[in-house]
Amino acid sequence: MKIHTIRGLGKVLFNIRVKLTVFVYFLPELLRGKISLSHFYRFLRRLLFFMKAMQHNKFVCIGGRSRIDLYVPGFPSSAFYSSCRKFMTFNEKLPCTTVLMSVTAGCIFKCKHCYQKFDRLAGADVDIDKLVDVARWLQDRGVAFFNIEGGEPFMAYKRLKKLCMAIDDRSEIWINSTGYQISVERLKELKKLGVNAVMFSLHSPEPEELNIFMGNENAWDIMTKGVASCHAADMPVALNSCLLKNDYSNGRFEQVMEHALKLGAVIVQLIKPKPAGGWLESGADRFSDQDLDFVKTKINLYNNSPSHRHYPAISAQIIEEDKAVFGCTAGGTDRFYINSKGDVQPCEFLNISFGNIASDDFAEIYGTMRQVFAKPGTSWLCEHYSGDILKLFRESNAKALPLSPELSKKVYEDWQHGVQTELYKRLAQM
Repeated sequence: MKIHTIRGLGKVLFNIRVKLTVFVYFLPELLRGKISLSHFYRFLRRLLFFMKAMQHNKFVCIGGRSRIDLYVPGFPSSAFYSSCRKFMTFNEKLPCTTVLMSVTAGCIFKCKHCYQKFDRLAGADVDIDKLVDVARWLQDRGVAFFNIEGGEPFMAYKRLKKLCMAIDDRSEIWINSTGYQISVERLKELKKLGVNAVMFSLHSPEPEELNIFMGNENAWDIMTKGVASCHAADMPVALNSCLLKNDYSNGRFEQVMEHALKLGAVIVQLIKPKPAGGWLESGADRFSDQDLDFVKTKINLYNNSPSHRHYPAISAQIIEEDKAVFGCTAGGTDRFYINSKGDVQPCEFLNISFGNIASDDFAEIYGTMRQVFAKPGTSWLCEHYSGDILKLFRESNAKALPLSPELSKKVYEDWQHGVQTELYKRLAQM
């Protein structure tokens, strides 16, 4: 599959092409009276503003479709135009466009940081038909990016396949995997069903260190074989890496990027350590403002400097969650999470629940959650309220996380979202 980055004059021309193409694509809706002239103008203003906000990213073309952000579907595609429709909502909160869904808790690994560490004690995986119904409901309401995971999703391949079959080309599908039980045949089958990429974990460039971190002596070999299978099936490969604070100053970050290049990754997602799941009790690395600025400088070097143009694009939570960009996107602002048991969580790193799709009406759960997150803020809620979650977890003698909806309410009923994110505030006003 042909892959190349878009930079310099090419990036300028690409921006123009996107704007013109979107204008032409949606113009018939204006001409047919489906949208008023004033709303069409506001829609285009919002799109221009959003595109401008994405210019810090390294744009990458994957098999003829170009990405401006990890969670924005490739252009041109039906999924990309679905994501654009987000900006056509004017009289209510902008719709959510991304969901992370877990099809199973089954996994042979024991990752130190796993945000599902306490979820796995909660019983059987939710009926897959329930998850399929929710996926269809969400797609009809504008979700354009489905991120499917486990545990290890390929351990529940029939469930994974059934969920993918329910999602049409209005949305992209990316799968998170350790590489376990992946095969070329399965990847080719999933590609025909619309799966766009598989993301693997590369938390260390050293095989033994990765094995220790993931709690399995074969983790490295399983991952590299999975990557090789993707290349054989012509399936794009992405990587995620959860690096500690010191890894950005001791050379580890650069080593990860070198190895990502060798593995043929198109995008590397840098996950900020979060005090959730496996790290809920011990806590996670704290980054000072100075630390964050140091990391951002390195990321911008890899994404924007001509000297690093051959490296994969980086999507970094440290930048995406910055108050100058998206802030906190949880709670259906731009994304949310449904775990393998059916619990609806605002984010995989927030171990609270608004209800369960196995027993409650999803539309009501979703509506309640979106009301709680009515105004997107700059506060990193997963960090600020992890102590409250841990306290309630211990005091209630609960056997599993996330907290029940009743206990969860004690966390969110008085919490502070911080200052409203400027990007979302301006989009709503346009």
